[in-house]
Amino acid sequence: MDLLIEKKAGFDILSESKSVFETEINAIKLVKDALDDKFVEIVELISNCTGKVIFTGMGKPGHVSRKIAATMSSLGTPSFFLHPAEALHGDLGMISDNDIVLAISFSGESEEITRILPNIKIIGATLIGISGNPNSTLIRYSDYSFVFPKFREACSMNLAPTSSTTVAMVFGDALAVCVSKLYGFNENNYALFHPAGSLGKKLLVKVEDLMHLGDNNAVVRAGTKLKDAIIEMSSKAIGIINIVNEHQELLGVFTDGDLRRTFTKEVDVFDLTVDEVMANQPISIHSDMLAVDALKLMKAHDISALPILQENKLVGTIRVNDILGVGIFI
Repeated sequence: MDLLIEKKAGFDILSESKSVFETEINAIKLVKDALDDKFVEIVELISNCTGKVIFTGMGKPGHVSRKIAATMSSLGTPSFFLHPAEALHGDLGMISDNDIVLAISFSGESEEITRILPNIKIIGATLIGISGNPNSTLIRYSDYSFVFPKFREACSMNLAPTSSTTVAMVFGDALAVCVSKLYGFNENNYALFHPAGSLGKKLLVKVEDLMHLGDNNAVVRAGTKLKDAIIEMSSKAIGIINIVNEHQELLGVFTDGDLRRTFTKEVDVFDLTVDEVMANQPISIHSDMLAVDALKLMKAHDISALPILQENKLVGTIRVNDILGVGIFI
Protein backbone atom coordinates (compact mmCIF):
# COMPACT_ATOMS: atom_id res chain seq x y z
CA MET A 1 0.00 0.00 0.00
CA ASP A 2 1.35 3.40 -0.96
CA LEU A 3 2.05 5.82 1.86
CA LEU A 4 0.26 9.07 1.10
CA ILE A 5 1.83 12.18 2.60
CA GLU A 6 0.08 15.50 2.30
CA LYS A 7 1.95 18.77 2.49
CA LYS A 8 1.18 20.61 5.70
CA ALA A 9 -0.49 23.94 5.02
CA GLY A 10 1.27 26.98 6.44
CA PHE A 11 4.39 24.99 7.33
CA ASP A 12 7.29 27.36 8.14
CA ILE A 13 10.37 25.65 6.73
CA LEU A 14 12.89 28.13 8.09
CA SER A 15 11.42 28.05 11.57
CA GLU A 16 11.43 24.24 11.62
CA SER A 17 15.00 24.04 10.31
CA LYS A 18 16.23 26.44 13.00
CA SER A 19 14.41 24.36 15.59
CA VAL A 20 16.37 21.31 14.41
CA PHE A 21 19.63 23.21 14.83
CA GLU A 22 18.64 24.41 18.28
CA THR A 23 17.58 20.94 19.41
CA GLU A 24 20.81 19.31 18.26
CA ILE A 25 22.98 22.11 19.63
CA ASN A 26 21.23 21.71 22.97
CA ALA A 27 21.90 17.96 22.89
CA ILE A 28 25.60 18.60 22.22
CA LYS A 29 25.75 21.03 25.14
CA LEU A 30 24.13 18.49 27.45
CA VAL A 31 26.66 15.82 26.48
CA LYS A 32 29.54 18.28 26.79
CA ASP A 33 28.49 19.11 30.33
CA ALA A 34 28.14 15.40 31.11
CA LEU A 35 31.73 14.55 30.14
CA ASP A 36 33.52 13.24 33.23
CA ASP A 37 36.21 10.85 34.38
CA LYS A 38 34.59 8.05 32.41
CA PHE A 39 35.40 9.91 29.18
CA VAL A 40 38.97 10.46 30.39
CA GLU A 41 39.23 6.75 31.18
CA ILE A 42 38.09 5.80 27.68
CA VAL A 43 40.60 8.19 26.07
CA GLU A 44 43.47 6.79 28.12
CA LEU A 45 42.34 3.24 27.42
CA ILE A 46 42.39 3.85 23.66
CA SER A 47 45.75 5.64 23.80
CA ASN A 48 47.29 2.65 25.59
CA CYS A 49 45.74 0.03 23.30
CA THR A 50 48.33 -2.38 21.90
CA GLY A 51 45.93 -3.77 19.32
CA LYS A 52 43.26 -2.24 17.11
CA VAL A 53 40.33 -0.03 18.01
CA ILE A 54 37.20 -1.49 16.45
CA PHE A 55 33.97 0.47 16.13
CA THR A 56 30.59 -1.13 15.64
CA GLY A 57 26.98 -0.02 15.49
CA MET A 58 23.81 -0.86 13.61
CA GLY A 59 21.78 1.46 11.39
CA LYS A 60 22.50 5.18 11.83
CA PRO A 61 24.96 4.56 14.72
CA GLY A 62 26.75 2.22 12.33
CA HIS A 63 27.26 5.03 9.82
CA VAL A 64 28.55 7.23 12.63
CA SER A 65 30.85 4.44 13.87
CA ARG A 66 32.34 4.06 10.39
CA LYS A 67 33.11 7.78 10.28
CA ILE A 68 34.68 7.77 13.76
CA ALA A 69 36.90 4.84 12.82
CA ALA A 70 38.05 6.72 9.72
CA THR A 71 38.82 9.83 11.78
CA MET A 72 40.71 7.77 14.37
CA SER A 73 42.81 6.15 11.65
CA SER A 74 43.65 9.44 9.97
CA LEU A 75 44.80 10.82 13.34
CA GLY A 76 47.12 7.93 14.11
CA THR A 77 44.99 5.27 15.87
CA PRO A 78 44.68 2.01 13.87
CA SER A 79 40.92 1.58 13.66
CA PHE A 80 38.22 0.04 11.52
CA PHE A 81 34.47 -0.44 11.42
CA LEU A 82 32.97 -3.88 12.03
CA HIS A 83 29.42 -4.40 10.82
CA PRO A 84 27.62 -6.31 13.60
CA ALA A 85 25.54 -8.38 11.15
CA GLU A 86 28.69 -9.47 9.30
CA ALA A 87 30.33 -10.13 12.66
CA LEU A 88 27.60 -12.72 13.33
CA HIS A 89 28.72 -14.56 10.20
CA GLY A 90 32.45 -14.80 10.71
CA ASP A 91 33.85 -11.27 10.93
CA LEU A 92 34.25 -11.68 14.69
CA GLY A 93 37.51 -13.31 13.66
CA MET A 94 38.86 -9.81 13.06
CA ILE A 95 38.85 -9.21 16.81
CA SER A 96 41.80 -10.17 19.04
CA ASP A 97 42.14 -10.18 22.79
CA ASN A 98 44.35 -7.08 22.79
CA ASP A 99 41.80 -5.04 20.81
CA ILE A 100 39.23 -2.55 22.01
CA VAL A 101 35.69 -2.79 20.68
CA LEU A 102 33.65 0.40 21.02
CA ALA A 103 29.96 -0.26 20.38
CA ILE A 104 27.45 2.54 19.86
CA SER A 105 23.74 1.90 20.37
CA PHE A 106 21.48 4.62 21.72
CA SER A 107 18.96 2.08 23.00
CA GLY A 108 21.68 -0.39 23.93
CA GLU A 109 19.35 -3.16 22.76
CA SER A 110 19.97 -3.40 19.00
CA GLU A 111 19.68 -7.12 18.28
CA GLU A 112 22.74 -7.31 16.04
CA ILE A 113 24.81 -5.64 18.75
CA THR A 114 23.54 -7.62 21.73
CA ARG A 115 24.07 -10.94 19.93
CA ILE A 116 27.81 -10.34 19.45
CA LEU A 117 28.50 -9.11 22.98
CA PRO A 118 28.98 -12.56 24.59
CA ASN A 119 31.44 -13.58 21.88
CA ILE A 120 33.45 -10.37 22.27
CA LYS A 121 33.76 -11.16 25.97
CA ILE A 122 34.88 -14.74 25.20
CA ILE A 123 37.52 -13.49 22.74
CA GLY A 124 38.83 -11.27 25.52
CA ALA A 125 38.71 -7.88 23.82
CA THR A 126 37.93 -4.85 25.96
CA LEU A 127 34.37 -3.67 25.36
CA ILE A 128 33.35 -0.02 25.58
CA GLY A 129 29.64 0.71 25.39
CA ILE A 130 28.23 4.07 24.33
CA SER A 131 24.49 4.37 24.87
CA GLY A 132 21.63 6.51 26.06
CA ASN A 133 20.21 3.72 28.21
CA PRO A 134 22.06 3.05 31.49
CA ASN A 135 20.12 -0.20 32.06
CA SER A 136 20.70 -1.64 28.60
CA THR A 137 22.26 -4.96 27.69
CA LEU A 138 25.15 -3.13 26.04
CA ILE A 139 26.04 -1.21 29.19
CA ARG A 140 25.71 -4.33 31.39
CA TYR A 141 28.16 -6.25 29.20
CA SER A 142 30.65 -3.38 28.82
CA ASP A 143 33.95 -3.18 30.67
CA TYR A 144 33.83 0.61 30.30
CA SER A 145 30.94 2.77 29.27
CA PHE A 146 29.56 6.24 28.75
CA VAL A 147 25.85 6.98 28.95
CA PHE A 148 24.48 10.04 27.22
CA PRO A 149 22.18 12.30 29.25
CA LYS A 150 18.56 12.54 28.17
CA PHE A 151 17.79 14.91 25.30
CA ARG A 152 15.25 15.17 22.50
CA GLU A 153 15.75 13.92 18.99
CA ALA A 154 15.41 16.73 16.45
CA CYS A 155 12.79 14.67 14.66
CA SER A 156 9.37 16.19 15.37
CA MET A 157 8.17 12.78 16.57
CA ASN A 158 11.22 12.35 18.82
CA LEU A 159 11.85 9.04 17.04
CA ALA A 160 14.32 9.24 14.14
CA PRO A 161 18.02 9.21 15.15
CA THR A 162 19.00 12.85 14.70
CA SER A 163 20.32 14.47 17.87
CA SER A 164 21.62 11.09 19.02
CA THR A 165 23.72 10.54 15.90
CA THR A 166 25.02 14.11 16.05
CA VAL A 167 26.20 13.80 19.66
CA ALA A 168 27.73 10.39 18.91
CA MET A 169 29.66 11.95 16.01
CA VAL A 170 30.95 14.81 18.16
CA PHE A 171 31.74 12.38 20.99
CA GLY A 172 33.81 10.31 18.56
CA ASP A 173 35.59 13.40 17.24
CA ALA A 174 36.47 14.38 20.81
CA LEU A 175 37.89 10.90 21.43
CA ALA A 176 39.96 10.98 18.24
CA VAL A 177 41.35 14.46 18.83
CA CYS A 178 42.21 13.82 22.48
CA VAL A 179 43.92 10.51 21.71
CA SER A 180 45.93 12.09 18.86
CA LYS A 181 47.14 14.83 21.20
CA LEU A 182 48.23 12.24 23.75
CA TYR A 183 50.25 10.61 20.97
CA GLY A 184 51.84 13.94 20.09
CA PHE A 185 50.40 13.54 16.58
CA ASN A 186 51.59 16.41 14.38
CA GLU A 187 51.38 17.76 10.84
CA ASN A 188 54.14 15.49 9.58
CA ASN A 189 52.32 12.44 10.94
CA TYR A 190 49.11 13.66 9.35
CA ALA A 191 50.84 14.14 6.00
CA LEU A 192 52.18 10.58 6.16
CA PHE A 193 48.61 9.26 6.26
CA HIS A 194 47.31 11.78 3.68
CA PRO A 195 49.92 11.78 0.88
CA ALA A 196 47.36 12.66 -1.79
CA GLY A 197 46.03 15.69 0.05
CA SER A 198 47.31 19.23 -0.32
CA LEU A 199 48.78 19.29 3.19
CA GLY A 200 50.45 15.92 2.67
CA LYS A 201 52.12 17.12 -0.51
CA LYS A 202 53.30 20.34 1.14
CA LEU A 203 54.92 18.42 3.99
CA LEU A 204 56.29 15.46 2.02
CA VAL A 205 57.16 16.42 -1.56
CA LYS A 206 60.72 17.62 -1.96
CA VAL A 207 62.48 19.40 -4.78
CA GLU A 208 64.34 16.19 -5.67
CA ASP A 209 60.99 14.51 -6.38
CA LEU A 210 60.10 17.03 -9.11
CA MET A 211 63.35 18.40 -10.51
CA HIS A 212 64.60 18.05 -14.08
CA LEU A 213 67.94 16.25 -14.12
CA GLY A 214 70.27 14.46 -16.48
CA ASP A 215 69.22 14.68 -20.10
CA ASN A 216 66.08 16.58 -19.11
CA ASN A 217 68.07 19.44 -17.62
CA ALA A 218 69.29 22.35 -19.77
CA VAL A 219 73.05 22.83 -19.21
CA VAL A 220 75.93 24.30 -21.20
CA ARG A 221 79.56 24.95 -20.40
CA ALA A 222 80.99 28.43 -20.03
CA GLY A 223 82.11 29.85 -23.37
CA THR A 224 79.24 28.27 -25.33
CA LYS A 225 77.95 30.42 -28.17
CA LEU A 226 74.60 32.03 -27.37
CA LYS A 227 72.98 30.47 -30.43
CA ASP A 228 73.93 26.99 -29.20
CA ALA A 229 72.71 27.79 -25.70
CA ILE A 230 69.37 28.90 -27.14
CA ILE A 231 69.06 25.62 -29.04
CA GLU A 232 69.80 23.66 -25.85
CA MET A 233 67.29 25.68 -23.84
CA SER A 234 64.51 25.32 -26.42
CA SER A 235 65.09 21.59 -26.80
CA LYS A 236 64.65 21.03 -23.06
CA ALA A 237 61.66 23.40 -22.89
CA ILE A 238 62.07 24.32 -19.23
CA GLY A 239 62.56 28.07 -19.74
CA ILE A 240 66.06 28.26 -18.28
CA ILE A 241 69.57 27.14 -19.08
CA ASN A 242 72.33 26.65 -16.50
CA ILE A 243 75.90 27.65 -17.26
CA VAL A 244 78.60 25.60 -15.52
CA ASN A 245 82.38 25.25 -15.50
CA GLU A 246 84.34 22.04 -16.04
CA HIS A 247 83.62 21.00 -12.44
CA GLN A 248 79.83 21.33 -12.88
CA GLU A 249 79.85 24.35 -10.57
CA LEU A 250 77.12 26.85 -11.38
CA LEU A 251 78.33 30.13 -12.89
CA GLY A 252 75.04 31.64 -13.97
CA VAL A 253 71.68 31.13 -15.64
CA PHE A 254 69.98 32.38 -18.77
CA THR A 255 66.19 32.35 -18.94
CA ASP A 256 63.61 32.79 -21.68
CA GLY A 257 62.96 36.23 -20.17
CA ASP A 258 66.66 37.07 -20.57
CA LEU A 259 66.41 35.85 -24.16
CA ARG A 260 63.56 38.23 -24.97
CA ARG A 261 65.43 41.12 -23.40
CA THR A 262 68.58 40.22 -25.35
CA PHE A 263 66.75 40.25 -28.67
CA THR A 264 65.41 43.75 -27.99
CA LYS A 265 69.04 44.92 -28.03
CA GLU A 266 69.53 43.56 -31.57
CA VAL A 267 72.60 41.53 -30.59
CA ASP A 268 74.37 39.04 -32.81
CA VAL A 269 73.64 35.60 -31.34
CA PHE A 270 76.35 34.13 -33.57
CA ASP A 271 79.01 36.33 -32.01
CA LEU A 272 78.10 36.44 -28.31
CA THR A 273 78.83 33.72 -25.77
CA VAL A 274 76.29 32.80 -23.13
CA ASP A 275 78.68 34.09 -20.45
CA GLU A 276 78.17 37.63 -21.73
CA VAL A 277 74.42 37.65 -21.22
CA MET A 278 73.86 35.25 -18.32
CA ALA A 279 72.72 36.33 -14.86
CA ASN A 280 75.61 35.99 -12.44
CA GLN A 281 75.15 34.71 -8.89
CA PRO A 282 71.63 33.34 -9.42
CA ILE A 283 69.47 32.14 -6.53
CA SER A 284 69.87 28.40 -6.08
CA ILE A 285 68.44 25.74 -3.75
CA HIS A 286 69.25 22.26 -2.46
CA SER A 287 67.49 19.11 -3.61
CA ASP A 288 66.25 18.24 -0.11
CA MET A 289 64.26 21.48 0.20
CA LEU A 290 60.48 21.05 0.40
CA ALA A 291 58.83 21.87 -2.91
CA VAL A 292 56.44 24.28 -1.19
CA ASP A 293 59.41 26.27 0.17
CA ALA A 294 60.94 26.40 -3.30
CA LEU A 295 57.63 27.71 -4.62
CA LYS A 296 57.53 30.41 -1.94
CA LEU A 297 61.08 31.46 -2.86
CA MET A 298 60.27 31.71 -6.56
CA LYS A 299 57.09 33.67 -5.87
CA ALA A 300 58.96 36.06 -3.57
CA HIS A 301 61.59 36.79 -6.22
CA ASP A 302 59.19 36.65 -9.18
CA ILE A 303 61.15 33.95 -10.98
CA SER A 304 59.83 30.84 -12.69
CA ALA A 305 62.72 28.38 -12.29
CA LEU A 306 65.62 27.63 -9.96
CA PRO A 307 68.87 25.72 -10.35
CA ILE A 308 69.43 22.97 -7.79
CA LEU A 309 72.81 22.38 -6.21
CA GLN A 310 74.23 19.51 -4.24
CA GLU A 311 77.69 19.92 -2.71
CA ASN A 312 78.01 23.14 -4.76
CA LYS A 313 77.50 21.29 -8.04
CA LEU A 314 74.52 21.57 -10.37
CA VAL A 315 72.21 18.56 -10.23
CA GLY A 316 68.94 19.82 -11.68
CA THR A 317 66.32 22.50 -12.23
CA ILE A 318 62.81 23.01 -10.89
CA ARG A 319 60.07 25.26 -12.24
CA VAL A 320 57.03 26.87 -10.68
CA ASN A 321 54.81 24.81 -12.99
CA ASP A 322 56.44 21.57 -11.81
CA ILE A 323 55.28 22.31 -8.27
CA LEU A 324 51.85 23.67 -9.17
CA GLY A 325 51.33 20.64 -11.40
CA VAL A 326 51.29 18.23 -8.46
CA GLY A 327 48.74 20.28 -6.55
CA ILE A 328 50.95 22.32 -4.25
CA PHE A 329 49.79 25.91 -3.85
CA ILE A 330 50.50 28.78 -1.48
